[in-house]
Formats: sequence, structure tokens, C-alpha cells
Amino acid sequence: MSTFTILHKLRLKRSSTKEKIIQFYDEASEDYEFWSRDFNMHFGYYIPFKTNLFKRDSMLNEMNQQVFNRLNVPKQNSLVADLGCGIGGAMKYGLRKYPLLNIIGVTLSCFQVKEGNKRLKNMNGLILEENYNNTSFKTNSVNGAYAIESFCHSGHSKETLKETYRILKPNSRLVIADAFLKRNEEELCLGSTYCYEQLCKGWSLEGLGSIQNVKNDLEQIGYRNIKIEDVSFRVAPSVLHVPFAITGFIIKKLIKKESLKPQSWKNLKGSLFALLSGLHLNSFGYYLITAEK
Repeated sequence: MSTFTILHKLRLKRSSTKEKIIQFYDEASEDYEFWSRDFNMHFGYYIPFKTNLFKRDSMLNEMNQQVFNRLNVPKQNSLVADLGCGIGGAMKYGLRKYPLLNIIGVTLSCFQVKEGNKRLKNMNGLILEENYNNTSFKTNSVNGAYAIESFCHSGHSKETLKETYRILKPNSRLVIADAFLKRNEEELCLGSTYCYEQLCKGWSLEGLGSIQNVKNDLEQIGYRNIKIEDVSFRVAPSVLHVPFAITGFIIKKLIKKESLKPQSWKNLKGSLFALLSGLHLNSFGYYLITAEK
């Protein structure tokens, strides 16, 4: 079987439908609570002498802070959109730090809407059950928008970026924190492709956009002052927590004599291949993107 045939078969197996994304997040919340007590559904940002290498949430919350720093919105009476907010971990962090800010998050999961809004009670935050490709925000209505490891579910598509441009007020910013391909998908080696496909299947991702294509899309849409930062080595320490978190989660289940749900196995598998993908430094990178309307 040729390499091309193998790659083609792997791609045919990958499918990120709306239903799969909803199922993934409805059933994976327990897994994420084990990953982060603050329900941060993402990796972290390490700063020597500031964050703690051995405490994940120290690094995960620092990623939240890095995103809010780059948004650069007035911390009073501003409206910020969290596009793909999960259970509201980043929102709660932002509202604790900036209590006069207003944050509205969107997610496809009704479970996350229900549980997330419980966690945001008495705060200036609200989670809506909406698709970030087609939100109810009015045109030119938000002072800033961010997406932390959520746009990968749409493959960092141009459609997604167009919607963020529509809802942002002029001179306001979009901040994206996510993993991207450093080259086009068809240019990946066999090992990188296998890790990539397993990552996408495990986490129900449409795929990762190539960083250059995403930059080109942002420019074509009309964004300006685009800044792309490769923060892979800042993120790596939190990624290295993956095998320990997986082992701990499985041991906890065994002690309680509980079986792992199929989605939990997929999630754990996706986490493992996120670590393995990160080892392919020529193919994958983690970036913070800031773009201004």
C-alpha cells in the first residue's frame, strides 16, 4: 500500500461533525476537571519564577492572563466574546481578575451552558448555546474576542475568522491561542500525519490550519497589525503533564472500580497524541495570534 493511499485512508476516518463535538464536550467534562480544577480546557503558559512547573493550573491560568493582556480592552463596561468557551474556565478567570468586565461565551454543548452558567453565578458572565461560526452578536458590537483551543474544531476556517471580524468593533482585537501546522497538511511526513490524524479523531477536531494560511486569511478578511507569536516552548511544560494526568485519571478510576467511558478513552488518546505531535517540531507549533480590526 502506497504512502498516499495510507494518508488518504486516515483522512477518510476523520470527521468532526457538530454532533461529535457536542458529544465530546458533554462527556469529557469529568476528564477536564481532573486536568484542571478551574476547568481550563487548554494547555498552559510557563514563565520562569512566576508559574509553578508542578501545578498545572498555575500555567493554565497564566495562558488565560496572556490572552487577556493581548486583548487590551478597557477593564470597565467592555463586552468581550469567548468563542468556544467550554465550561467557562477562562471566563471565570477573567471576571475574577476584572470584575467590571462583561464576557459572553458561546458553546455548542447544552451541558456546558448549564454547568458553566452555574459557575458564573453573580458574575458579569453568560454562556449561550451557539455556534461561533454564526453568533447572535450584532455587527460591530464587542470590544474584544478570544478563542483558546476552540477554532481547531472548525479547522481554523476562513468562515470562522470572518464571523469574528463581523462582531468586533473597529480597532478592537481578536486573540487566538491554539496549535497550528507549520506546513500544509499534504506536506507532513508519515509519522506526523499519523499523530495528527489520531489527535483529530481523539479530540473531534476538523483539523489544524497552517499558520501561514491563517495569516493570509486574516489579511484578506481585513485584519491589520497581525502579530503571530510561536510560544511552543512556553506551552511545552504543561503538555508534559499529559502522561502523568492520564495515568492518574486511570488509577483513580481503577481505585473506584469505575469503567472508562468510550469518550474518555478517546479524550485520553487525543491527549497522548497531542504530546506526540508536539515532538514533531518541524510540523506543529503552538501560537498566540493577535489581530486588530
